[in-house]
Amino acid sequence: MRAVGKWIGRILVALVLAAVVVGVWKREEIKRLWAVNSLFSEEKIVNNFSHMDAAFLTRTLSRGDGPTSELPYGSETQLPAETAQWIEDRSVTSLLVMKDGAIRYEEYFLGTGPDDRRISWSIAKSYLSALFGVLMEEGAIASLDDPVIKYAPLLKGSAYEAATIRNVLNMASGVTFDEDYLDYDSDINRMGRVVALGGALDDFAASITESFATPGDTWQYVSIDTHVVGMVVRGATGRSVSELLEEKILIPLGLEQDGYYVTDGAGVAFVLGGLNFTTRDFARFGQMILQNGTYGGTRIVPEAWIAESTHASAPTKPGKIGYGYQWWIPVGAHQGEFLGRGVYGQYLYFDQQRGVLITTTGADRKFRDEGVSETNIEMFRLIAKNL
Repeated sequence: MRAVGKWIGRILVALVLAAVVVGVWKREEIKRLWAVNSLFSEEKIVNNFSHMDAAFLTRTLSRGDGPTSELPYGSETQLPAETAQWIEDRSVTSLLVMKDGAIRYEEYFLGTGPDDRRISWSIAKSYLSALFGVLMEEGAIASLDDPVIKYAPLLKGSAYEAATIRNVLNMASGVTFDEDYLDYDSDINRMGRVVALGGALDDFAASITESFATPGDTWQYVSIDTHVVGMVVRGATGRSVSELLEEKILIPLGLEQDGYYVTDGAGVAFVLGGLNFTTRDFARFGQMILQNGTYGGTRIVPEAWIAESTHASAPTKPGKIGYGYQWWIPVGAHQGEFLGRGVYGQYLYFDQQRGVLITTTGADRKFRDEGVSETNIEMFRLIAKNL
């Protein structure tokens, strides 16, 4: 009996040692998975959104060695009285308002500051759209009506086989993908765990085999469509999105700080939501878009592409918010009014007629509540009208 006890003891010791070895070996993966699982918790969300490099693999996006472009300050603006309550209700972490290229209001909240590099979430999609327009003009991609598999052959046999580039830019691929952030087992959250554990998003996209509609027939917001756009860019150019974005967009803007991309385990940029910049650097990109692709006297993005990409071209339902090529167009929008937006309260709001750009970052855990998006847009409109 004593011998049996010794063997059981030895087995237990061996199991403990094995667990320790695995824990050390997989320490970083376990750390990232733990961080992802608590990423949006009430007590951590604000800090997490300023330190995404603590939870994910990342790749620095260089600002280059040129001078920082000026963001001049104009006369300070008194915002509408309703703004203060909105800032509190929506857990806004920064608000920067510009008119005619000058800052009229800039403030930071919930312990954040101007040097925080905040996560873009889906505003990153709009950056990719701008880059795509540059590459189209350069001839790297022949046509928006080319099938995605022409440039991303890994997708042959997947639900994307029949989709065109235009379809995925419009979020009209028809692929089945659950975007529910509140469901642990949703596709969007499974994808997040793939990134956290160092998996490959190309393989994840290629594994999607089910569709609910014919490509081009129906609009449904499907974030993995944007990853497919990134696959097309990489396949067409033989270069990474990170390198291209630095060269074509970021360095010409004269950012004040390096940014960074969240990446998967293969070093591929998380193009659908992984950009991290300061609020002022987000605003530099926004001001370039507001000015139809020029910044500091330099043409960065083709003017025709900005007009086309911010037009409501996706097959959305009448009376609902419109969608272009990775840009949002509000219900009842006037000419030149559109949005880049990300979950939890990240926004770039454009009113080209008034020369207004509004940049916000946030940690709004109630962003999906009914009416919140509409309330945000109405607040932006109110601020723009009062400048």
